[in-house]
Amino acid sequence: MPTHAQEDDEGSWALLQSGNAVALMRHALAPGTGDPPGFELGDCSTQRTLSEEGRQQARALGELFRAQGISKADVRSSRWCRSLETAELLELGEVRKAPFLDSFFRNRERGVEQTEAARTFIRAHLDRGERPLVLVTHQVNITALSGVYPASGEVVLLRQDPDSPDLKVEGRIKQDF
Repeated sequence: MPTHAQEDDEGSWALLQSGNAVALMRHALAPGTGDPPGFELGDCSTQRTLSEEGRQQARALGELFRAQGISKADVRSSRWCRSLETAELLELGEVRKAPFLDSFFRNRERGVEQTEAARTFIRAHLDRGERPLVLVTHQVNITALSGVYPASGEVVLLRQDPDSPDLKVEGRIKQDF
């Protein structure tokens, strides 16, 4: 499964390695849209889950991170099973659940609060310049933060805009199917 980065590939990876950019990743391929009726947060049998292709996609992204010199990262994930499994399959470090990364697809009124919580978390991380940060979440969350409508398994690299308080899209990493 070929993977490629757009824009400044080398510079984007260097920013991520240095802790000066954040990888915002949409969970890998989980066929369908939204969540089925009867969805329960703690019960994966009630949720859309990764397909085998999605699992391969997540593993390939983890391999790409390691090939770029990122073998360890702070990893945070939405509490949805498809995001947690994606984060685990990256094999970049302990996965911590982060409710601000939960999907608000069916509950749009939560979007503003969650997006601000994500921005605050990202800015604090970037201010510290620590090791790489990978956030695994959902399309609506990424679009709200970046303006990008990501494909399943796509990574959007964000950095602090030096000329404003906003986060700026530094690059995108996609897989070709």
